[in-house]
Amino acid sequence: MPAPPITRAPNRWLMLAISMFAQLAATVFTNAPPALIPNLHFERGLSLSQTGLIAAAPLAGTMCTLIIWGAIVDRIGERVSLLIGLSMLAISAGAAALADSLVLLAVLLFLGGAAGASTNSASGRVVSGWFPPQRRGMAMGIRQTAQPLGVGLTAVLVPNLVEARGLAVTMLTVAAVCALAAVLVAAMIVDPPRPSMAESRRTGHGANPYRGDRTLLRIHGVSIALTVPQQTVWTYMLVWLIATQHWSTAAASALVGTTQLLSALSRVGAGIWSDRIGSRVRPIRYFAFGSAIAMGGLAVFSGTPLALTFMIVASIIAVAHNGLAFTAVAEIASPHWSGRAMGAQNTGQFLTATAVPPVMGALIAVAGYPIAFAVAGCFALLAVPVVPARNVTPEA
Repeated sequence: MPAPPITRAPNRWLMLAISMFAQLAATVFTNAPPALIPNLHFERGLSLSQTGLIAAAPLAGTMCTLIIWGAIVDRIGERVSLLIGLSMLAISAGAAALADSLVLLAVLLFLGGAAGASTNSASGRVVSGWFPPQRRGMAMGIRQTAQPLGVGLTAVLVPNLVEARGLAVTMLTVAAVCALAAVLVAAMIVDPPRPSMAESRRTGHGANPYRGDRTLLRIHGVSIALTVPQQTVWTYMLVWLIATQHWSTAAASALVGTTQLLSALSRVGAGIWSDRIGSRVRPIRYFAFGSAIAMGGLAVFSGTPLALTFMIVASIIAVAHNGLAFTAVAEIASPHWSGRAMGAQNTGQFLTATAVPPVMGALIAVAGYPIAFAVAGCFALLAVPVVPARNVTPEA
């Protein structure tokens, strides 16, 4: 499908809204399996390690193709990449609704995750390309709310829907969300302008940003470490509430959805903060330290009334850094490298996110929730000194 002709600059807020919805659709697909854990564990008798493997399948697919999609976006543009990825995502979700075995379900979830990886680089490029540097932190923070909002929507929708209507209806609903996102992208998204490679080389912005500079690698490393507490909380908060706090599925999913909404707001606030102080990395250091404290408190006070408070705080603060790190990567890399750099950024995160559910599930089964939460907090603490000293300042 040909791109809409550009007669004038499109409304940047419309570009942001559709990019957000595209990312939200992919997030709903990716996080549907973790939201199925209570059903698979309590109703079908799977162990937490087995359900963790099912939950990790779409994350594994995403991880395998993030850099590939980044290169595709660098080559063919954002709109076409989004359209192809979302269409394939809808097909995978629809096919998963018809899966007659857990193995086939896992395979289809893996393939859908591989297709949905297109949204990570492409939607981020749409937002960073259409917003000026002085508003980019806020805009990217808003765009990054798609992830917690998608997780929150999934936590509220999927457990209750699968309990009431079954797996097939649940996955068909996910497929409909992905198909709607593809239609909106096809109708409205316009690729942002970018300089030619020759022009970028003349201005010194076309070189490989990884050569002679470790700033991007350090940002990738920080994000990898902070993914451990984030994914631990996201994957096991629901079942933790049901198993240890004795909440109903409806009440637990409602709290998870509420905390995800608050997480989304924290990303917007972090983006505005970074715009005002002219730095993306300084706030990341504070969020890393805060995440370590929250996870440590959750471990120490597990079994007491304070545990719930620490769980809520941890679920909010563990994700606040994501928009800042993603924006910093986009600003450091040139327009001709940002797709691959964003792909590398997300590859590290998704590699970690793929390993966390089964590993933490096994650790919880052997040592209990407090030990797992303490381990996750140690990763956040390790991230603090890795945050780059360089002040990543929005370009003038």
